[in-house]
Formats: sequence, C-alpha cells, structure tokens
Amino acid sequence: MKKIIPPVAVTMAALLLFIATSAHAQAPDTITKLKLNGFVDAYYAFDFTRPFDGERRYTTQPVRHDEANVNLAWIGLSLERSRVHARVALQAGTSVQSNYAGEPRNGASSGPDLARNIQEAFVGVRLSENVWIDGGIYSSYVGLESWSSSDNPTYTRSLVADFTPYYLSGARLTWQATPKLIAQFHVVNGWQNISENNRSKSVGSRFDYIVSPALTLAYANFFGNERPSGSPSQLRVFNQLMAKGALTSGTQWQGQVDVGHQAASDWYGLVAIVRQPVTPRVALVGRVERYSDPDQVIISTGEDPGFVGNGASLGLDVQIDAGVRWRSELRGIHTTARLFPEGRSQRPTGTDGVLVTSLSIAF
Repeated sequence: MKKIIPPVAVTMAALLLFIATSAHAQAPDTITKLKLNGFVDAYYAFDFTRPFDGERRYTTQPVRHDEANVNLAWIGLSLERSRVHARVALQAGTSVQSNYAGEPRNGASSGPDLARNIQEAFVGVRLSENVWIDGGIYSSYVGLESWSSSDNPTYTRSLVADFTPYYLSGARLTWQATPKLIAQFHVVNGWQNISENNRSKSVGSRFDYIVSPALTLAYANFFGNERPSGSPSQLRVFNQLMAKGALTSGTQWQGQVDVGHQAASDWYGLVAIVRQPVTPRVALVGRVERYSDPDQVIISTGEDPGFVGNGASLGLDVQIDAGVRWRSELRGIHTTARLFPEGRSQRPTGTDGVLVTSLSIAF
C-alpha cells in the first residue's frame, strides 16, 4: 500500500528547510537580551451559595470559596535576539489547578501533573523582516482576555474567556502584514490540551486590524476534531469577532461574540465590558454577558438545557503603586437550569453570586 504523507508534515518539513537555509546564509546573532518578570495574585472570595466543598462551579478564577489563597503566581524568563526569541514561564495557583484539570492522560508521561506548571515554553525564529514562526507551549490566540488578571479590565474572567482555550501546544506563524494588520496561523494539538487526545491536529487563525489609536477590530477561528480516540470524529468550527477601543473621556470598552458548531449542535457567547476612570488611580468596571450551550458541547452540566445563562459584574480597581493593584468585584450569574449546589444540603440553585477582593503585583 502506498504511504501517504500527511499535509501537516509536508508543511512543517518545508518550514524547517526554509529556516535551515536562512540560518546558513546569515551570520549568527551576537547580542542577547534576557528579561526576568513575574506576577503574584492573592485573593479572598465569598460565594453566596456557600459550596460545601469550597469549590466554585463553572469558573477558573477565583475558584475557592471563603479562603485566602493564591489565584496565580508565575515567573518567566524571556530571550531576545534579532532573529531568535524564546520564553519559559513556570506557574502555580488555584486557577492553575482548576484550568488544567482536564488535560488528557495518554500514556505514563502525559497529563496535568507536569503540564499545569508550564505556562509557556516556546522558541521562535524570524523567517523574514515581518514573519516569525514559534513552536512549543504558548498562550492562546483566542479572545481578548489574558491568563493574568492584571492584563484584563475585569478581575474575574468572562464566560467566553473561561470556556475557550487559555493555552495551546503546537506551532504558530505571525505576520505583520502592514503597520495596522497582524495575521496569525496556528497548527496545534487541540482545544486547550498539551497532550493529544486523538490522532488529529487542529488549525486556526487570527487577524487584528488597528483602525485608529482608539479602535481595534479582530477576528479569530478554530477548526479541529476534539473527540477522544475511539469516538466518531466530529469537526468543531469556531468563529469569534472582537472589538476594543477608548473614548476621549478616558472610558475604555471591549466586546466579543463567539459562535461555535459541532455535529448538529451550536453554542454562542457574548460579552461587553466598560472601564471608567474615576481618578488617575481609581476606576469602575462593569460587564454584561451571556453564554448558551444547550447541547453541552463545551460545558458539561448533566442537566437540561445545559449551560444557558446571563451574568453581570461591577468592579473597583485601585492602582496602589507601579505594578501593584487592589481589585474588588461583585459578580452574579443566573442559569436556566439549577447548576449551583447551595450550602451543606447541596440543594441546586440557578443563581450564583461572588464577592472577591485581590491584591496583585506584576514585575
């Protein structure tokens, strides 16, 4: 039988040949810049449903009820040369425990035990003046919200952020097409998994267009089979529209719409966030959101009609010093099904509320 070489393998071989040819034709880099940085986010959260086991449902940040804890702490080292860059970052915290719990176990050397401690570990090579290729474990290209709370307008994550990938494992090509347009192309193991759960690879892309200093528009997509080995293949198709900007008054805003399809099922999510400065060091942040996954493609609830709900939050941010922020937020979510166990009795309710306060430093 004739052996067929997968298209992904052909593409990667061509890229490796191009890199090797370019490296041979150019003198090696002689200047190396190293940068050490880190982040610590400590918090206390009180969930009004008072979950008996202390574990908050359907979220990654903050995930523990009625205890002081570390949401996320990481330290990273970056290397920069004219044609090479790399980053290694290690992490810990309750958000890490929660977010990596679903990491696939396939063999003795896979699973979350090691994977959850690696925030990023990648190396990249400049292919031309405006094109880079990176390979390894890296932060997701999907969405507007980051893994570190200091990079986001709200302290807690929107539902559209918590239920799309925070991290990926694979290769990405980044092209600065024009001063206003950046394009990314990705080949990855799957939808937020470092270890493989099947024999398929997934692909995706993102395009960011800077309309003006006050407005940026973006589009992202994802295509892949996310069913585990031994299950019938199903193509997941995901599309996302994003926008963010600022007003002359200092108000910052961002919005996002996600739409997904897999087999005969559809899901969607949307969010709008506004951040209003009150003083140079104090700001108010408001959010409204909705998420609908009635067929439980992304969020498995075991209840009918899956996860269908609305949410809102109001936050207060105080910039104490350079890199130091005190953030407090009140958030509520209401779902059609009764998804949140309440108190010692574990009686389910459809309404969840949390009050969280956090002190963080980025350096």
